[in-house]
Amino acid sequence: MANEDAWSGVVVKKSRAMLDGSNLYRRLEVELDGGEKQKVKVPRDLWKQLEVGDRVSKAAGADPVRG
Repeated sequence: MANEDAWSGVVVKKSRAMLDGSNLYRRLEVELDGGEKQKVKVPRDLWKQLEVGDRVSKAAGADPVRG
């Protein structure tokens, strides 16, 4: 999904990994309102704020936010 897309959904899984051996990537798996699931990279501060079951949304051209 491109950065220009807008979406909204519920966090179903949180994960983090050092995929390239030097950078820690934080990802959320989000069940979108339409029922499909999507993996989304998010900044550290947002990752720490969210728990499974929390709502997250993203406006077109913006970063994901809680709520």
